[in-house]
Amino acid sequence: MYQHILVPTDGTPLSASAVTKAVALAKTVGAKVTVLTVVHRLPTLGLGASQPYAEEFWRHARADAARRVGEAEQEAEQAGVACEVVTVEDRQPYEAIIETAEARGCDLIAMASHGRRGLSALVIGSETMKVLTHSKLPVLIYR
Repeated sequence: MYQHILVPTDGTPLSASAVTKAVALAKTVGAKVTVLTVVHRLPTLGLGASQPYAEEFWRHARADAARRVGEAEQEAEQAGVACEVVTVEDRQPYEAIIETAEARGCDLIAMASHGRRGLSALVIGSETMKVLTHSKLPVLIYR
């Protein structure tokens, strides 16, 4: 059975629910979890007037990421599940998810599906779909 589960979270209620379910799965099978959140690295131009806004964005984004992984870590601790947390800055979250799972020796990725449909799904796609398409590891999707 699974020994090390990667659980990406973006802080949405659906993602938080996936963390809860993945922690419960880990407890059931005796696995540890690594909780990952990705801070989007936005392209910035060297425009002097925009610099304070970019710094403000990064400060808030990093604080939000720390809160997300902290909540997940606390949830795992309360369930008695070994947990590590990782925050990555990356333009492509799906790549960060797959790379982190491989680098940490995870044998399952458990994540939420945000369920885009129609034109939005076709044009934008979803990180979940990209992980499913590119991962060599099993992926468990929570809805």
